Amino acid sequence: MESLERRFFRELDGVEFAVEEVPDPRKVDLSLDSEVPLGSIHTAAGGKPARIVIYRRPIELRASSSSDLSALVHDVVVEQVAELLGLNPEDVDPTYGAD
Repeated sequence: MESLERRFFRELDGVEFAVEEVPDPRKVDLSLDSEVPLGSIHTAAGGKPARIVIYRRPIELRASSSSDLSALVHDVVVEQVAELLGLNPEDVDPTYGAD
C-alpha cells in the first residue's frame, strides 16, 4: 500500500482503505454461479470519500499459504486501485500477477 500511495499520491488522496470480513450480501451478487468478490470499490458520493475494501475471509479461504496470502492481498489491492483510477493493474504495479 505504501508504494501505491507514494506513486499515486494525488489520485489516492482522501481514498479510504478498509478490510471487512465478508462482502455485504445486500450489495453484491452471491448467487451460486458467481464468485465471491475479494474486494470492491465505492466511488465518492454524498460527501463520503471513495473507499477501497478487501474482504478478509474470502481472501484467506483462497490462499493456500502465507506467501500466497500476501501475493493475493497485493493483487486484490492493485486491482481495486486500478479500477478506481481507470487503469490496467499492470500500469498500477508492474509486479501485478507475479508469483
